[in-house]
Amino acid sequence: MPGIAVDTDVLSFIFKGDTRADLYHPHISGKLAVISFMTLAEMRQWALLRNWGSARRAQLESFLRTFIIFQSDDRLCTKWAEATTSAHRNGHPIDSADAWIAATALLFQVPLIAHNKRHYIGVDGLQIISEGA
Repeated sequence: MPGIAVDTDVLSFIFKGDTRADLYHPHISGKLAVISFMTLAEMRQWALLRNWGSARRAQLESFLRTFIIFQSDDRLCTKWAEATTSAHRNGHPIDSADAWIAATALLFQVPLIAHNKRHYIGVDGLQIISEGA
């Protein structure tokens, strides 16, 4: 089963039932979907910033368990260093959080599905699937 890495923006569209999620369902359906530990952290931050109650946070945690969550390890740290270096050298510095997400896709050698593809354009070897800006 082919895999795909999912960026935080697309994951949030799916969770909240945003109509933009419809753009990405065909790219995700039937694929093994992985998210970075960084996406996990960003989704939890989102819930805290919005002062969600325990029921809504439990719903989020249940949703997140439907994805493979990849935690940081030595291999991922190397991919992060490669992603940030290539983006810098290509004239498109990447945010640290986005670099962790890109590194996850690079490590697994799968495309990254992201609505904000401009965040990733400088990363060598990263295949981006996007229906957005």
